[in-house]
Amino acid sequence: MSVQLWTYIIVGLTFALYIGIAVWAKAGSTKEFYVAGAGVPPLMNGMATAADWMSAASFISMAGLISFMGYDGSVYLMGWTGGYVLLALLLAPYLRKFGKFTVPDFVGDRYYSNVARTVAVICAIFVSFTYVAGQMRGVGVVFSRFLEVDINTGIFIGMAIVFFYAVLGGMKGITYTQVAQYCVLIFAYMVPAIFLSLMIAGTPIPQLGLGGSGSDGVYLLDKLDGLSQQLGFAAYTNGSKPMIDVFMITVALMVGTAGLPHVIVRFFTVPKVRDARISAGWALLFIALLYTTAPAIATFARINLIDTVSNQSYATLAENPKTQWLQKWEKTGLLAWMDKNEDGKIQYLGPNANGGAPFDGKPSFTDGVGASGEMMLANTPTGNANELYIDRDIMVLANPEIGQLPNWVIALVAAGGLAAALSTAAGLLLVISTSVSHDLIKKQINPNISEGAELMYARIAVAVAICIAGYFGINPPGFVAQVVAFAFGLAASSFFPIIILGIFSKRMNKEGAIAGMLSGLVFTAAYIIYFKFVNPAANNPDHWFLGISPEGIGTVGMVINFVVSLVVSRMTPEPPEEIQELVDSLRYPKGASEASAH
Repeated sequence: MSVQLWTYIIVGLTFALYIGIAVWAKAGSTKEFYVAGAGVPPLMNGMATAADWMSAASFISMAGLISFMGYDGSVYLMGWTGGYVLLALLLAPYLRKFGKFTVPDFVGDRYYSNVARTVAVICAIFVSFTYVAGQMRGVGVVFSRFLEVDINTGIFIGMAIVFFYAVLGGMKGITYTQVAQYCVLIFAYMVPAIFLSLMIAGTPIPQLGLGGSGSDGVYLLDKLDGLSQQLGFAAYTNGSKPMIDVFMITVALMVGTAGLPHVIVRFFTVPKVRDARISAGWALLFIALLYTTAPAIATFARINLIDTVSNQSYATLAENPKTQWLQKWEKTGLLAWMDKNEDGKIQYLGPNANGGAPFDGKPSFTDGVGASGEMMLANTPTGNANELYIDRDIMVLANPEIGQLPNWVIALVAAGGLAAALSTAAGLLLVISTSVSHDLIKKQINPNISEGAELMYARIAVAVAICIAGYFGINPPGFVAQVVAFAFGLAASSFFPIIILGIFSKRMNKEGAIAGMLSGLVFTAAYIIYFKFVNPAANNPDHWFLGISPEGIGTVGMVINFVVSLVVSRMTPEPPEEIQELVDSLRYPKGASEASAH
């Protein structure tokens, strides 16, 4: 069967499974809609958390970034994995013991202020929309290739699926759907990794294949270093980013993970505080399975790509059914070839190949649809001989085709990419929904609202959020992983300090929290917006503050938040006595396992 037919079958079956679960797990109360009735077993919650956390950035884009960036791409591995450990140890148990539905709920009650709650709602919505843009972009990338539809059409299909199970099932439906999505995405990620590891390194364990040698006896990473340098690229295992930027991006991703509202809310869905700790451990295990495989996937993809296309005849590749993936991806606009020297061969060269100006491989979104490869190649600086444009987001999806794996494996990867994108999109949309219906309407505008009316507003908020998310998917501001990195930076600069101080500092008050959140968020957002949208020509280390990129500036925003919060809280009145006692009770272990309802 063809790849497209396999894709229709596998993707259709997985979508039917998700929708069936949503119908079975329909939410009948606000508690079920917001936190799945707080009755999810730890093992299942661990799988759902892993699916929620491993987004399209993890599945689709991370290995692609490592494939192109090499050593520099390790910041995503270190930051996201370390961040989850930080979340599991420092935040999850305490927030679960506090027992609220959302992060703005925690902020509003801990800081005894509706103003603080409103600022937290704004931060949650801002972070969530930034993050969800990457997920919708991922959905569009998958559909545009494997269902052979326009990227916009693919995003509309994804919106419809998420709308159905998020609006109907709420957190209850999303949780059990995410369990299924984790099974799909991890199976889809590991199967081609095992295939390629066997083919290239002779071992079924990708993690060992990465450090092993090929059939020629040369270590894979040594081979890739040599191939990269021959083509004019930097050595794969060498880093080019300033060390301060590597450090700042890693920290921003770590603390951003620990401040992401859609991940934190997962720990409210288990019955007890002890279950929150257990589910965090399970989730870390499930996450590590994919994250330890990603560098191997990136290496296999890079070697296959160079071996397949570099200095090869375009006509020969187009005639061979096994290498026609090149033409199929060209139709999406995410890959392009331009025969600059008119020799009929694909020149895939780096900036150091012929002394020409660098080709940075960044896409242009000026056409309102997606990356225009031809536009980028036509506009590369004079003297650059590179003839191939490859969007980094396609590497994991195209990898099975480049490696000439069976068609059902190619279709399986498509289903896995959709599962990763849709699971995280659903979690983010629910955060936006609960922020509006619970934290704004229920807690501030109309405290006497009935449960049925609150549920209705929650579903309306999801519907509106999906429409806005779809717009950002059609008009994305960057690569999937880059967009997500910005969301992590915003979360790091807004939520992380006030949650940490709210748990561990009795002296922290509402004035400090409000001032800290606003200062951290405004600084980080302004820095990102300036370099990404206002003056993108200045987006280079020469113009960055202390050499820190927009992806890493969230760490500086976090420090500003901490400093402003602590200074302002010391200059203003202490919190009420009952709030200080509440902070003490959060850290006091006695009876923690029974603290299942507040």
